[in-house]
Amino acid sequence: MPMIAVPAHFDGERICLDEPFDLEPNTKLIVTILLGQKSDNEHESWLNLSSQRLEDAYGENEPEYSSELLKEVNPDYEGR
Repeated sequence: MPMIAVPAHFDGERICLDEPFDLEPNTKLIVTILLGQKSDNEHESWLNLSSQRLEDAYGENEPEYSSELLKEVNPDYEGR
């Protein structure tokens, strides 16, 4: 299931998206609450950017790379 990060804020009564985004009625959402942080546009921008890059790196369209593509094996790697 794809995830999209959209900045939002709580206005005292309801959660409001800070950017326009079309949602169908009854769309399932996951809400992450950032406690102890004031609204900081630069900080929110970095969070959005990092979220998008993680989606790019681990998205459904990311190809699987085989070990045959390694040019040099790390002898200290203990992964399985």
